[in-house]
Amino acid sequence: MRFWKALTVGAALLTTAALAQTTITIATVNNPDMITMQKLTPEFEKANPGIKLNWVVLPENELRQKVTTDIATNAGSYDVLTIGTYETPIWGKNGWLVEMSGLPASYDLEDVLKPVRAGLSYQGRLYALPFYAESSMLYYRKDLFAAKKFTVPAQPTWTQAISWARQLHNPSGGVYGICLRGLPGWGENMAFISTLVNTYGGRWFDESWKPQLTSPEWKRAIGQYVELVTKYGPPGVTGNGFTENLTLMSEGKCAMWIDATVAAGYLANPKTSKVADKIGFAKAPVAVTPNGAHWLWSWALAIPKSSKKVEAAKTFITWATSKEYIELVGSTQGWVSAPPGTRYSTYNNPNYLKAAPFAKVVLESINTADPTKPTLKPVPYTGVQFVGIPEFQAIGTQVGQFIAGIVAGKTSLDAGLAQAQAAVEKLMKEAGYLK
Repeated sequence: MRFWKALTVGAALLTTAALAQTTITIATVNNPDMITMQKLTPEFEKANPGIKLNWVVLPENELRQKVTTDIATNAGSYDVLTIGTYETPIWGKNGWLVEMSGLPASYDLEDVLKPVRAGLSYQGRLYALPFYAESSMLYYRKDLFAAKKFTVPAQPTWTQAISWARQLHNPSGGVYGICLRGLPGWGENMAFISTLVNTYGGRWFDESWKPQLTSPEWKRAIGQYVELVTKYGPPGVTGNGFTENLTLMSEGKCAMWIDATVAAGYLANPKTSKVADKIGFAKAPVAVTPNGAHWLWSWALAIPKSSKKVEAAKTFITWATSKEYIELVGSTQGWVSAPPGTRYSTYNNPNYLKAAPFAKVVLESINTADPTKPTLKPVPYTGVQFVGIPEFQAIGTQVGQFIAGIVAGKTSLDAGLAQAQAAVEKLMKEAGYLK
């Protein structure tokens, strides 16, 4: 009897030891909300003593490259991937991701915003859970606008934005007229530029998948972009992505910035922004059409099929995207820092609404972004700031480099877009879209 008792105790100890050794590796991006998630690791490990978290935090372009290579080669370096609405349906279709089924009732999946859920699904099956979701919007310095007696309507136009940038540009006074992404990458400069092209009436491809990069709409949009960033933006714009512009805006160096709505909480927080009380919020500007003027994106957490720790990974993902996690961030970091854009309950929470003057604009922008009608003219693809095909990662990155070359003065507008057009045509022919 003692022998069996000892054996049982020994087995229990071995089981406990094995549980204690379950370490899951999480690949994520170095955005403020993810850094907060990393900071709250002790809370998760205290509640789940059998699971340890190992973080790999990377800049956006590097994260995408490493995660894509890892999952495509089935390398299994990560148990949790931070991916978005571009990769999730494609990788779900490929069978590379673990389906997010069998979630506990307490998770309340119906509370997750419908456009966000749809963006992370393939054929009605959910393959990632949203950590935060975003559209894009206009941030502006209320004090600088008031001094010039500028009034910002709920829906600004690009004509207005260009005029404001020109009149507010004051580099000798430490303020640039406008800050925009210039760092090459399909999810960096091209995320913003795609929305600009959309609202100017352009599109990536016509209905026969022929690239449209030399169209009048592209030329007008890119010409306007180049003028804005070179005449009224900070120096070294081709090195500025989301993170760099967030820093510039939070230090009070930009009169305006058009970018992801997720930055609103950071900019409105006195702990992270020198101009927290001076930031105004409005919808992203429109030009010819509202179609595709603002994007829809979610940074979400997914499990690759190559992970050998699926249950532990799912436990973590469920926690990090839950109502309880949002409550934890709100109560410990301040409600202005709560992950936005994912749950209806967040936008019904009086604590959040009181702390987040931008909440209404963000929710409206997410709910009105339509990936199925991203352009004025018909297109064969879905996606607002990206084209939902596997080849777009390479296409967008390459075009982003050509546009950075135009901005840097290495090539003219016409020559740069002609080179981009030729490169995309070649890729589309190789991929079988074009004859």
